Amino acid sequence: MALPDVTELTLEEKASLTSGASFWKTKPIERAGVPAIMVTDGPHGLRKQREGGDHLGLGDSVPATCFPPAVGLGSAWDADLVHRVGEALGTEASLENVAVLLGPGINIKRSPLCGRNFEYFSEDPIVSGVLGAAMVRGIQSKGVGASLKHFAANNQEHDRMRASSDVDPRPLREIYLRGFQRVVEAAQPWTVMCSYNRINGVYASEDPWLLTHVLRDEWGFEGLVVSDWGAVNDRVAGLRAGMDLEMPSSGGVTDAQIVAAVHDGSLDEQVVDAAAGRALDLVRKATAGAGAVAGPLDVDAHHALAREAAGRSIVLLKNDAPEHAAALRTGDARGALLPLAHDAKLAVIGDFAAQPRYQGAGSSLIRPTRLDTALDEIRALAAGDVAYARGFSNALEVSADETAALRDEAVAAASVADVAVVFLGLPARLESEGYDRDDIDLPAEQLALLDAVVAANPSTVVVLSNGGVVALPFADRVPAILEAWLLGQAGGGAIADVLFGEVNPSAKLTETIPLRLEDTPAYLDFPGEFSHVRYGEGLFVGYRWYDARRIEVAFPFGHGLSYTSFAYGDASAAVNADGDVEVTVAVTNTGDRAGREVVQVYTSLPGGEVHRPVRELKAFASVALQPGETRDVALTVRRKDLAYWDTRVDRWLVEGGSYVVDVAASSRDIRSSVRVDVDGDEFTLPLSRNSSIAEVMAHPVVGDMVQAAIAEMMGGMDGVTSILPEGVEVTKMLESFPIGRAAMFAGPDSGGAIDPAMIDGLIALGNAGGAPQE
Repeated sequence: MALPDVTELTLEEKASLTSGASFWKTKPIERAGVPAIMVTDGPHGLRKQREGGDHLGLGDSVPATCFPPAVGLGSAWDADLVHRVGEALGTEASLENVAVLLGPGINIKRSPLCGRNFEYFSEDPIVSGVLGAAMVRGIQSKGVGASLKHFAANNQEHDRMRASSDVDPRPLREIYLRGFQRVVEAAQPWTVMCSYNRINGVYASEDPWLLTHVLRDEWGFEGLVVSDWGAVNDRVAGLRAGMDLEMPSSGGVTDAQIVAAVHDGSLDEQVVDAAAGRALDLVRKATAGAGAVAGPLDVDAHHALAREAAGRSIVLLKNDAPEHAAALRTGDARGALLPLAHDAKLAVIGDFAAQPRYQGAGSSLIRPTRLDTALDEIRALAAGDVAYARGFSNALEVSADETAALRDEAVAAASVADVAVVFLGLPARLESEGYDRDDIDLPAEQLALLDAVVAANPSTVVVLSNGGVVALPFADRVPAILEAWLLGQAGGGAIADVLFGEVNPSAKLTETIPLRLEDTPAYLDFPGEFSHVRYGEGLFVGYRWYDARRIEVAFPFGHGLSYTSFAYGDASAAVNADGDVEVTVAVTNTGDRAGREVVQVYTSLPGGEVHRPVRELKAFASVALQPGETRDVALTVRRKDLAYWDTRVDRWLVEGGSYVVDVAASSRDIRSSVRVDVDGDEFTLPLSRNSSIAEVMAHPVVGDMVQAAIAEMMGGMDGVTSILPEGVEVTKMLESFPIGRAAMFAGPDSGGAIDPAMIDGLIALGNAGGAPQE
């Protein structure tokens, strides 16, 4: 049955389509044949609750594959892999008759303290945008909608339903909106979810600038805007701003408010028509996509994909030979501690090895179809002895005697092993949706355990389980460190694969690991006060901050090692017919193992007119290479990604000049650099009485006339210039003066070189002949 046109519905029916019927379903209109559709939480698995609904993940949900959360999956830097995971998510949603999966989340990791960082890809908008678009395309290829979230500037959990993200226009556009823009333009998600917070004082759910001007008018978004669950502050204002669907159900309260507002004339019925029409379009898409996937679910295949994705998510931070190791047995001929020899005698230590921390807490909590543990999977791959000691307890209250006993047991196991593999990490209670972390430290008892184990056996590997970065005070004392993040249900097997070299690690950091919390960009402005959060670091988020201030870090953005090695040739760069910069570099696998390298491209513009970071990521590629293989890697830096947001005219502009293109293995490991000349956008700044003299003199139409007038005026100022110190450049002093005030310096002896009428005439002439060119 075809769905009705919005004009066939009553006002009350149209209003009913703009809010949910329950926690997870939209309202049906039985008279008109409009069915309800179901949406449910993601983004790294399907959280379809069996009965009722809650927002905290407490209710029972159907089993689903728990893939690595974005903190891990993003570290693969591989859009193809993310697309495949998206396809699997779409498949499982379709089989469960779910119309929209609520994900991906692509908010920027402004501070490592954000409790929900495990759900987000990166501190960089290019990484977030590319990977977010890949996931959306994957999900929607199965006839299921994605919901891009949380729009926008939702970068902390503290006070998230009231706090105002007070952010200047340039960083808002270049850092916090850029990823959303890329996903919308490249993938057209069926829905965009507006966030809880306010942006510069206005709730995201009722911000017409955000939801209509930017999202629809500028970016061309064609879908429906849905609220985050409980994010609506004023329903009528939200509808007017472009927020189409309120979730969850208000019990009909806000529907009645909409109807009343139309009747009293404070809300145009056409606004209701537009929102109801988008709701109908969403139902049409869902109806058309229903049944696109045939069952039953191949649980084994999806678990295998989860294991592959988890293996690709593990970052090898460090891999050295241990000092004073009398009986080192590893599988690496170079003496590096990893990969482990299969017949090595191992001591596996740490609660997380047997009780894995594999996902975050909150609305994304998945009930997995199965769950691997690292201890079991290590034993399955090992040919030698594998002892296990718990080492520490994650319980809230642990006695000193129990702590000491657990530590002593671990030291005893480590002292007789070839290698100790110590699992450390953050207990689930320390990071969750709904609140932020207090620090970036691992629990003290875990650090004390590690100190004792390393003293007993220098051949120690640390495996980390955490949703946000942690400080690593032991990095200079431990020969090998794996950042294993939260890896989903197959993470245990993936860790074993990487430890033994069955999988060559290839992941790289999508966020910087700092030495201290005090070094982080938002340290002085997080989490704000009195429901306002000042984004005082501006553009300088993540690696941009550390590079600009030359701050040492534990491990830089983009860093990640391999069991093989890669050599880079000299890069080349050229501008193509579309204005994009095509970058090519030869990369060679110089080791004896097949491996994968993430090639990164950063750009900078030395001497540019606008303030910029030292370098910014603009493109990346994940390249698989056999031993000895060389491949020419081609990467494209889009012209639009070179643009900055010009606050004088509220538009994107590409500044012309000689750009430095750095081809790198990390933000601080530049392998090759090349310059390329990029033409700037044709643009003439509109003039006004507040334009500076320098700006007017640079104007292509009236600049020469103003320069002549200034010179004539200066000729009549001998009395003024004679009292200034020798060498003072009066013309330079005047460059920043508004042109409208120049007449005050044109005294009676200047011959009337500049007067108010002349200034207004120059402004009119300049704007008539030099208006901005689109």
